[in-house]
Amino acid sequence: MATVAPPSLIFKFRSPTAFNGRTAVHFPRSSTAFFNPRTPFSMAASTESTSQTVASGDANSNEIDISKLIQAHQENAARLSPAEEIRTLLDQSVRGMLSTFSRSFEGYPSGSLVDFACDADGTPVLAVSSLAEHAKNLATNPKCSLLVAKQPEDRGTLVVTLHGDVVSVSEEDRPAVRAAYLSKHPNAFWVDFGDFQFVYIKPKVIRYVSGVATASLGSGELSGEEYKAAKVDPIAQFSKPVTSHMNRDHTEDTKIIVRHWTSIPVDSAIMLDLDSLGINVKASYQGDSFKLRVPFPRRAENRKDVKTLVVEMLEAAKPHV
Repeated sequence: MATVAPPSLIFKFRSPTAFNGRTAVHFPRSSTAFFNPRTPFSMAASTESTSQTVASGDANSNEIDISKLIQAHQENAARLSPAEEIRTLLDQSVRGMLSTFSRSFEGYPSGSLVDFACDADGTPVLAVSSLAEHAKNLATNPKCSLLVAKQPEDRGTLVVTLHGDVVSVSEEDRPAVRAAYLSKHPNAFWVDFGDFQFVYIKPKVIRYVSGVATASLGSGELSGEEYKAAKVDPIAQFSKPVTSHMNRDHTEDTKIIVRHWTSIPVDSAIMLDLDSLGINVKASYQGDSFKLRVPFPRRAENRKDVKTLVVEMLEAAKPHV
């Protein structure tokens, strides 16, 4: 049986690709870092498309390494571009790790968990108190970074570090900035206290990295201009209510969809999040867990369209169950 190389060995397969004039290392889009198959599975021979359901235990079938099947599917799975993914993540996030240059310990960084919101062009906005240590650090040196993780509990998740300079929000811009901040933090009544002010983090460079040898983005960087030029995915805002509903009431349907549209015979599957191009799921097979990207048959245009697509995908899968 074919075996899967441990994560440390999978590094040798990475290849640099040009990304808007920069080098971005993209790891193979497999999920082998999360999956260690112990036995192969059998797939019935078929001339149909790869969306066909996998049948196991067929005496006439060929044995296939499931890790290879995962990698083959994930390499071609439609997903947002790195710039769109990052722009969307920051737009949907409300908290991150702010790193500033310490005044008390010269040359050392100082970290603070901070709430933030992004304005219309993606610039992070913070409400800072003059009493806070990070505010004092920024008054001395405005250079900082803001780190945001998509799923902080998952070490293989997408992690974005935005490097930039802090600039005070003008009185002219304050009403719009205040509204944007309170839309994400409606209970932040303290923003009107006398010691608080709004500041921008003007993006200079954005670094991103995801888990080694997963189905995520890989690693690379964007300039501030590339980041601001990217669009927020319009469907991501509906991710939480849709996935919560599916995981509460339709886990069996999710499993059926994943098995049919990926040809991977998962034992279970739950939705993690979604965007206009597809769904990210956490699946399991014979006790091992891994992530999969399940593309929509076409781009989703609105929330209603997401429901339509999920129903269509389920209906297409049911005849093969």
